[in-house]
Amino acid sequence: MTIDCAYSLEGLGPALFLIHGIGARRSTFGKLVDGLKDRFTCISYDLRGHGDSPVPKVRFGLDELVDDLEALRSKIGIETAHFAGHSLGGMIGPAYARRFPSRVLSLGLWSTAAFRTQDDSARVKAVVAAMREKGIKAVLDTLTARWFTDAFAAARPDLIDWRKQQVMDTPADVFLNVFDIYAETEMGPWLKEIAVQAMVLTGELDGGCNPRLNAQIAKAMPNAELVILEGLKHAIFIEGTDRVLPHVRRFLLSQELK
Repeated sequence: MTIDCAYSLEGLGPALFLIHGIGARRSTFGKLVDGLKDRFTCISYDLRGHGDSPVPKVRFGLDELVDDLEALRSKIGIETAHFAGHSLGGMIGPAYARRFPSRVLSLGLWSTAAFRTQDDSARVKAVVAAMREKGIKAVLDTLTARWFTDAFAAARPDLIDWRKQQVMDTPADVFLNVFDIYAETEMGPWLKEIAVQAMVLTGELDGGCNPRLNAQIAKAMPNAELVILEGLKHAIFIEGTDRVLPHVRRFLLSQELK
């Protein structure tokens, strides 16, 4: 059963769906939307159980998140669009493109993961296990240390607290559910099927969604480019939208010229 997700729509031009990550909100993309809405209709939305979207009553998987996105597209009445997502959103987008290739003009895979080794998978699953054992709040500092550089955390503790509060405001069972999806999804076997133009982008210092994995993602996809942002970790849209925006804008505008 699909969820009627809360969404925001801003701008003029070809449609761009923006898909956030674990325990985040559509507000993640506020500054990005400001830099794109002159040329693109930007649709950002809260994943099920996040922000203003309804909380599901049962566990769900990646397929259900794709169902929600398709229901939103149908509701708005957009036939084709660009799709881009951060972290877990960077898995939802390609999974959507795999199921609905005719709907997708291009893809953005931002700070996401595929081709994890056994050690990579064990590390991310250990984080989920620690949250289940100790509670989400007890592991939050470990998470934010992975998401933000030390310099940014020291300079902007207000934004670190804001991001932590988003996590704590997400129902615990939903947060753990989406973290399970992120930990257990492996796109490697099927990324070669995604032939649409794509931009794969991550931070140089992102531990879980690192350049090694993202280089393999870009190589596996028939029409993908790779961008590595120096000196950034995982929270690229809180710490460094000004660094991301030029690449995203260039890529999207280049698709419109084809």
